[in-house]
Amino acid sequence: MKLTSLRLTAGLLALTLPLTSPLTAEAAPRFAAIFGDHAVLQREAPVRVWGFADKGETVTLRIAGQTATATADASGRWEATLAPLPAGGPYELSLSGGATLKDVLVGDVFLCSGQSNMEFTTKYATNAYNEILNSANDRIRFVTVEKDAQPAGPLSDLPKSPAWRAVGPETTGDTSAVCYYMSKALAAKTGVPIGMIHSSWGGTMIQSWLSQSTLHQLKSYDTGLETLKLYARDPQAAQKGWQKVTQAWWDTHEPQAAEKRQWANVAYDDRDWKIMDTTRFWEESGDPALAGFDGVVWYRSEITLTAAQARSATTLVLGAVDDADTTFLNGQVIGSGEGWNTPRRYDIPKGVLKAGRNVIALRAVDTGGGGGLWGDPKPRGLYLSDGKIIQIPEKWKYKISTPMSALSDVPTTPWLPTSGLATLYNGMIAPIAPYTLKGVAWYQGESNASNAREYSRLLPALFADWRASFRQPDLPVVVVQLANFGPVVNGPAPSQWAALRESQRLSVKADAKTALAVSLDVGDRTDIHPTQKKVVGERVALGMRKAAYGEAVALSPEPVSATRRGADVVIRFRDTGGKLLTYSSDQAIGFEACDGACRYVSATVEGDAVVLKGAATAKQVRYGWADSPYVNLYNASDLPVAPFQIDIP
Repeated sequence: MKLTSLRLTAGLLALTLPLTSPLTAEAAPRFAAIFGDHAVLQREAPVRVWGFADKGETVTLRIAGQTATATADASGRWEATLAPLPAGGPYELSLSGGATLKDVLVGDVFLCSGQSNMEFTTKYATNAYNEILNSANDRIRFVTVEKDAQPAGPLSDLPKSPAWRAVGPETTGDTSAVCYYMSKALAAKTGVPIGMIHSSWGGTMIQSWLSQSTLHQLKSYDTGLETLKLYARDPQAAQKGWQKVTQAWWDTHEPQAAEKRQWANVAYDDRDWKIMDTTRFWEESGDPALAGFDGVVWYRSEITLTAAQARSATTLVLGAVDDADTTFLNGQVIGSGEGWNTPRRYDIPKGVLKAGRNVIALRAVDTGGGGGLWGDPKPRGLYLSDGKIIQIPEKWKYKISTPMSALSDVPTTPWLPTSGLATLYNGMIAPIAPYTLKGVAWYQGESNASNAREYSRLLPALFADWRASFRQPDLPVVVVQLANFGPVVNGPAPSQWAALRESQRLSVKADAKTALAVSLDVGDRTDIHPTQKKVVGERVALGMRKAAYGEAVALSPEPVSATRRGADVVIRFRDTGGKLLTYSSDQAIGFEACDGACRYVSATVEGDAVVLKGAATAKQVRYGWADSPYVNLYNASDLPVAPFQIDIP
């Protein structure tokens, strides 16, 4: 399930094209929109401040007794660098010939980004009422970047200025909960003002947060990037071209693609297909095979028309499909879309419908969470030119096709906000860079869980991309590892979420300026949005203390070696805080020994190590390898061991 909401009209997405440069003539010099009254600037570092003025105009900045000058370039953009300032304030930051920003503090500034679990606001978190009621603190401030997808290129500035606000009973409920609890913990530890810039969007894939230049360097996205260029010039041509790209992909990658393509045809015999109530996700259909299914399911429905109705039908409205669909009328593709709660509304080409029996077929792809055709059935139907609607039945026939584990790199429409290429970097990161930061908190990955291998390329690319964009080569990043969510298992099995967690862990392990906040024990296996954000935020703060402040703090334990000892295997860990602990048992549960197949093994703690009994014949060890594993291994600081897999040499 991906959290996004757009409306598809005639198979095309109505998205605004970017304003890649400011207005050519400024009424007066101005700051970039991210700067405002009550802002927080980074302490003890050169601070970049920029804005816009007439071409060639020289501006002067003044704050705390220092001045800096800059001259607007050919595009009207100017940039000045303030000398490092100690923590303090409030100050006024003045711009010659322009505005004066009031009540500006200097402290530590953090960017918080990702998808819905970062977007999740404090008012919905556990114990929110008392927290919000007692949250007043003028030295913790936040600004929220408005959602803005820009497919054609990066914005030079935010379309409008977001307001910086101090936390308190009237405002804290609107903060990102993880960001707020991180900031609160760091403010208490450091004693300096904290600023949080929140820029996130639910349901987003990491590709949307990367720049086009970085995606181009990865080589895998060139077709989509070229399509984006076409989309900027001719959206309809881009849509038609992309439908061909996606159909070619399915024809090449889906098992028995040619046979399954016949499932859309009028003449196909679907008598052995099951029937589903399409008002709910397929996981709630009552079919055990769909209870935890991620992948492809086909739907079919029929509608009988008169000749006059067939001629006058203009639009097919289906409602929402989670996550993506390709829709057929009488065997012909009429549209495709993405977004778990995005209403599907497709134009009907002339001549496709016939008098008599007509077949609507739908190939739905779900990458995680709830899936399929769902929601209020009342708007569904064929819309006629005279305004009448021919309703489509609530119950559709369906057939399970291909699990996500058998698919990879399913192409996503490159201009879509939440799954497109660079769309959110362009609209929500580029306009606030290069704001000087202390660190970045990143909570994302649910929407990429179907391809952990690719994520292992994309996450390090994001580290490098944002460090370049913010001009901070050593910019610290703390990654929140995915929480537990999804079905429980009673035997070793493949797990997309476990694989994604491992990609996160290894990406962090390979980068000295990052840290991992493990949240495996504070999720909810029935809710992709767990509410215990205080624990997560405080673990992010702990990661920041290590990655951004250089403190020698222990984080969640991770394996450093796996060796054979007689018939057993010994896994040694770092960051144990002196020892490992097992809760509610004298055994460490969740360990698997793998040699072709995996099996659970008994495990006991020996100081900073775990001994796996009788596992010496295995080639690999896995721990916590499930969407929602039950585990009980912690360090002395009450931090859970991160899920992992490790080879035994």
